[in-house]
Amino acid sequence: MPAAKKKIRIAKKNVVALFEGHPTRIFARAALARLLSQNRDSWRSKKDESTGSFIKWCLKNTSLRRHDFPLPYRKEVRYTWGDVPLYELINSLKPGSYFTHYTALSLHELTDQVPKVIYLNHEQAKESVSMGGLTQDGIHKAFKRAQRESRNRTDCEGFTICVVNGRNTGRLGVVTATGPGNAKIEVTDLERTLIDAAVRPAYCGGVAEVLGAYSAARSRRVSINRLCAYLNRLAYIYPYHQAIGFYLERAGGYTKSQLELLHQFPIQFEFYLTHGMRQTAYDEKWKLFFPKGF
Repeated sequence: MPAAKKKIRIAKKNVVALFEGHPTRIFARAALARLLSQNRDSWRSKKDESTGSFIKWCLKNTSLRRHDFPLPYRKEVRYTWGDVPLYELINSLKPGSYFTHYTALSLHELTDQVPKVIYLNHEQAKESVSMGGLTQDGIHKAFKRAQRESRNRTDCEGFTICVVNGRNTGRLGVVTATGPGNAKIEVTDLERTLIDAAVRPAYCGGVAEVLGAYSAARSRRVSINRLCAYLNRLAYIYPYHQAIGFYLERAGGYTKSQLELLHQFPIQFEFYLTHGMRQTAYDEKWKLFFPKGF
């Protein structure tokens, strides 16, 4: 066997052995560059070989696969060793990210729908700072408009991936779970998911879907105590506890003591179940406007 071909065969064997024994099967370009730098000798790689040429060789000669995510704000590329579950791959797109909203409702089996949008929350680096106090006129004006939605989206394998640039919460209520295809993923827990759904119903299929989730959560043994503790830590400017109390009461089956936990929060303003409602009804107990006929 010519020396050059023998050298390539030995290098391939060592490359494959490292990837097969690596603890992760998903890599960003920078991670592959580090592997090349750390293993040049055992891989028989030339000192001047670039990361690009190494990746190109791996894509042609090994089980390495390339996955492109042309998100409008920043394109992401990931490489996998063989096939990996889609949700695990998506979860790798942003450091510290986790699944949320309609995706979390589905993962917790709080909806019968199969959402075609996958929501990935990537928290901002710093906590947002509120400017000024809350006023009734300010609430009316804000909720007359449609709720803003992230445009940082791209299509992938029949789904739309939506990256939400969420507020910094310290990843409150985020847990490790098993997703479709036995994917190892991170997702908001049951209580945080219900809060997020009340805050952003537009990301959860609308208020009817959110109400259905609150109904389904009863059999999932949701902890209203934990939900309220999360609300205290999140310290929203808007009184979302009024919307949550309304959902709990409308869902039925929650105890009086559980509902009273939400009434411990102050009810000082009239609030809205969602944005942009054309015709509304009013719930006096929760001082809440909601869609007429809901």
